[in-house]
Amino acid sequence: MAETAQPVLIEHPEPGVALLRLNRPERSNAMDMDAVAQLHQAIESISSDDAVRVIVLTGSGNAFCAGLDLKAMLDEEGELRPSAAGGYDLQERYEGTIRRLRASNKTVIAAVNGAAVGFGFALTLGADIRIASRAAAFHVGAVRIGLTAGECGISYHLPRMVGASRAFEIMLTGRPIEAAEAERIGLVARVVKPEQLLPESMDCAHQVLANSPFSTRHTKRVMWANLNAGSLEAALELENRAQVLGLQNADFAQAVRAFVEK
Repeated sequence: MAETAQPVLIEHPEPGVALLRLNRPERSNAMDMDAVAQLHQAIESISSDDAVRVIVLTGSGNAFCAGLDLKAMLDEEGELRPSAAGGYDLQERYEGTIRRLRASNKTVIAAVNGAAVGFGFALTLGADIRIASRAAAFHVGAVRIGLTAGECGISYHLPRMVGASRAFEIMLTGRPIEAAEAERIGLVARVVKPEQLLPESMDCAHQVLANSPFSTRHTKRVMWANLNAGSLEAALELENRAQVLGLQNADFAQAVRAFVEK
């Protein structure tokens, strides 16, 4: 199969929503360095677009993202000759995607349509909301090929989402997490039929858009920050500051008037 020209596609299916699609189905959406660079540009472009408030991230074909394109790492002779400097540069490029998703003031919904492996798994964890198809599966991947399971934020995000004990077991064994288990352990918000994945994700986007831009932007910021809060007092202080800012917001004043006037 000929390789797709554009590894990352941006669509605007509805006002306020950008559909960001990983588009290398012939490689199960595995991402090489060029594709990752385009993904960075796409996230930055969407994040700077004030007309967009929700990003729906998904994959083309039957996979979400098979992770790092290992084939692209081989030299002209088909050999892998990594250097420490080159390896670190590679890691920083890939994990930079997670930083961008987390830093974006848009709500990021991962619509996980198939296998999410390694870097692909990390992408789903870097999203704010995960909705999975019944065909989805999550794999740490790297621990089975002589690397560590901790890459691109997985060792940070996974224990916070499913608990340290379960995360240790998943990361040390490298076993896949099928969609039903992902829902049961709280890794994803819900699991739907494959044909319902994008409609359900768009419905979730509509519910986000029904709230004010201030509310959703600062809720995302507070939630992620307070996952790292050193104490309840620190978490409460951050919440207090965000709420005080919200009290000055025109959307809040309008909501109060509407409530009083029924």
